[in-house]
Amino acid sequence: MKTLLVSEFKTHCVGVLNEVADYGEEVIVTKRGKPLARIVPISAPQTGKRTAGDCSKNATIHTDIVNSDSSDDWEALDS
Repeated sequence: MKTLLVSEFKTHCVGVLNEVADYGEEVIVTKRGKPLARIVPISAPQTGKRTAGDCSKNATIHTDIVNSDSSDDWEALDS
């Protein structure tokens, strides 16, 4: 379990929160030597890194998105 002074936590807040989420290690924040807060992960640490744009667990493609003809979806403006 990691311990940080409140001033260190204030300076590195986002980084500390990311470490707690990624590695699952609790952090105790102290003020004048006394425990002030305990930061714990909400769920188990994630395994591996996320890939930007990876929606494989959230989305399914049902049609051919590369060779699709969407000409019927657009109306042409007459000049």
